[in-house]
Amino acid sequence: MKILSLIPIIAIGGLLLWAAQDFPKWGDVESPASKSPVSSHFIGKTGVDTEVPNMVTAVLADYRGFDTMFETVVVFIAGMAVLAILKGSTRGNSRRKDHEVEAEPDLIVTNTVRLIVPVIQIFAFYVLAHGHVSPGGGFQGGVLMGASFILIALSWDLEKAVSRFSIERCMIVAALGIVIYGGIGLLSMMLGGEFLDYAELERVLPVSREMARYHAMLGVEIGVGFTVTAIMFALYANLSSEGSLKQGL
Repeated sequence: MKILSLIPIIAIGGLLLWAAQDFPKWGDVESPASKSPVSSHFIGKTGVDTEVPNMVTAVLADYRGFDTMFETVVVFIAGMAVLAILKGSTRGNSRRKDHEVEAEPDLIVTNTVRLIVPVIQIFAFYVLAHGHVSPGGGFQGGVLMGASFILIALSWDLEKAVSRFSIERCMIVAALGIVIYGGIGLLSMMLGGEFLDYAELERVLPVSREMARYHAMLGVEIGVGFTVTAIMFALYANLSSEGSLKQGL
């Protein structure tokens, strides 16, 4: 069976490698993506429209803000679905014990983690806060922050990590991220614009329309970061413990 499974893998892999030869060279200005009217508009107008140096973030959080908002909602719903399934599957069922190991946390590991977790979390805040002016953003910062709590669970145990960031608190933070994102859109409507029309925030911010979009994108990134952080850790906590939130890996 393993040999039979290997045949389609090799065939598909070879097909992908063969198709990759048709890709344009990296940075080719004559590539279809670079010559399209949409790309030309983003390249030429992003800085003028949004005052955001990071074109990628401007496209994600401004030009296609609806899509990014619903991506965040999908992350939230997926997390809730996994938690609901695992909680339901543990009722009345005995939990497997074969992967649990009774051991005291290693002194060197825990003290090393005690030193590096604050650094990881500060860097996560930096990536989140600078996502609209440099590489980064809410998704990247949220992953870093969630990973810091997972590192605590791996170094000590899951219960210690959950005591720092409980699953109930995870759900509140995840929902708050959606509220922040959607709330900025609703505020734009209340000020006379369209949903997620950040420029309308100039009415409540002492800045120009372009800078209002700049600052609103930071708020959007914070909302995304909240949801990604909470759902990432909640998924790990439940998957590693089969929904019991004890022991873990």
